[in-house]
Amino acid sequence: MAIVSKATQEFLPIREIREGVVTLKDGSLRVILMASSLNFALKSEDEQNAIIAQYQNFLNSIDFPLQFFIESRRLDIEPYLLTLDDALRKQINELLKIQIREYIEFIKNFVKSTDIVSKTFYVVVSYTPTVVIPVKQTGLKKFMGFGGGAGKQTEKEEKDTEFEEAKIQLQQRASVIESGLARVEIKAVILNSEELIELFYKLFNPGESEKYFKGNKAMLEGAI
Repeated sequence: MAIVSKATQEFLPIREIREGVVTLKDGSLRVILMASSLNFALKSEDEQNAIIAQYQNFLNSIDFPLQFFIESRRLDIEPYLLTLDDALRKQINELLKIQIREYIEFIKNFVKSTDIVSKTFYVVVSYTPTVVIPVKQTGLKKFMGFGGGAGKQTEKEEKDTEFEEAKIQLQQRASVIESGLARVEIKAVILNSEELIELFYKLFNPGESEKYFKGNKAMLEGAI
């Protein structure tokens, strides 16, 4: 019995990425914000209590679905080591050369014994448009030019209008998140389409390199 392989896209919940908005196959939409981190431990006790209170107020004010996502990825230290090697070659002071060389060895040994992980924080804002039941074509609608080719054009315009309305709703919700997080000293920015494609590519292809992603960006845009 022959086994028919399916394309990877068939397993993804994403239908389209357009104008910074992710449209899922179930019709719901998402925007994703990247958020900065906060070194809570370095704050005084009063500052910590104030941040907790503000964060609690922020969460209580949200009346729409929200998801927090943390991406943990092993940090690639190779570019940093190459920078150090370049500095070592350019250095003319022998004492500094020894110190740089020892520092390089320290970094290499440290990385071997300890996994250095980078964390990136995201906030996913969702919106599900209300379901509109299509009106059956009547003789009057056909007479008015809503049937045939004209009907197809009208349907496309209606979809574009619905998308723009949904995008406005998402942007308003994202603004609420941005201002709420700003009160607890966290900055957040909305990812654009290119950044979203890169994010999802890395999530579904964790072993691939950044160079490979850039070389296949055009293919990914067409696939997603």
